[in-house]
Amino acid sequence: MANFPKRIEIKEEGPREGFQIEKNPIPTNRKIEFIDALSETGLKTIQTVSFVNPKVVPNMADAEDVVAGFTPKTGVTYTGLYLNDQGMARAMATKKLTLKGSISLCASEAFLKRNQNRTLEQQEAAQHESIERLKKNGIKIESGGISAAFGCNFEGDVKLDRIMALSKTIFDIAEQHDVKLKHLALMDTMAWATPDRIKRYVGALQDKYPEVEIGLHLHDTRGMGIANAYAGLEMGVAHYDSCVAGLGGCPFAGHAGAAGNVCTEDLVFMAHEMGIETGLDLDRLIECAKMAEDIVGHPLGGSVMTGGSLQKMRERIGASA
Repeated sequence: MANFPKRIEIKEEGPREGFQIEKNPIPTNRKIEFIDALSETGLKTIQTVSFVNPKVVPNMADAEDVVAGFTPKTGVTYTGLYLNDQGMARAMATKKLTLKGSISLCASEAFLKRNQNRTLEQQEAAQHESIERLKKNGIKIESGGISAAFGCNFEGDVKLDRIMALSKTIFDIAEQHDVKLKHLALMDTMAWATPDRIKRYVGALQDKYPEVEIGLHLHDTRGMGIANAYAGLEMGVAHYDSCVAGLGGCPFAGHAGAAGNVCTEDLVFMAHEMGIETGLDLDRLIECAKMAEDIVGHPLGGSVMTGGSLQKMRERIGASA
């Protein structure tokens, strides 16, 4: 029996994950314009940039300038991604972003080597160091995450027992440092998830950790993004990462068609039609999606941005009746 949540929270990652994979340079002023537009949609959390090596991810070379340029809106949390000490120092130096800590592991060593140049053992050891560094700087650690949680383009399927073992490691690490985790995210980094696997993996984690809120970070490379989100809704999952217009993708996924996170406005449209609250303005999200397509200069994968909302259609039909 479905356990639909009454409300969901969506973290928008378009400015960071969406733009990082684009081959052509994106002007700083357009990034700022995009973030400011997203701020007017009702979103409560927007991931703006990543503080990474610009030689590896050229479109994030202007991270500090982007953060300096956007206009913060009251009630909106702006975050940035960082993977090491140097990145965290850069994020803190902006004095404009909300820094949040996470205990992060990966289900695929091959992907981890490409993404962070670490082994699984090194990644686990780094979490201990990271926690102490975060605590020293007064940064809260309330979340855990597993990347490549359903499968990997280099190693294949990730079995459920692997995810359960990794989740135990995450909570063991947290306990060793007297950290209480409230959230655990499964990240379908390379789009191997299907609705059935979403239900089985989420269900197993809910049974094991009933007090922890499960979140999903979904990609749409194989067209399963919105179906997987629906499966998450059936399981009561209320936390999602997404990108307007279906922006996004990981540059280290090793797949030419890797671009495309689950689309924010499509997810919001589905939730609203199901009577699930989001607190978001669908019309403004559609405007942002069209802006994103203009910024990157090529078609993007969102559906509602072209099909429109049914509410607009209902109003038009009602006016002509």
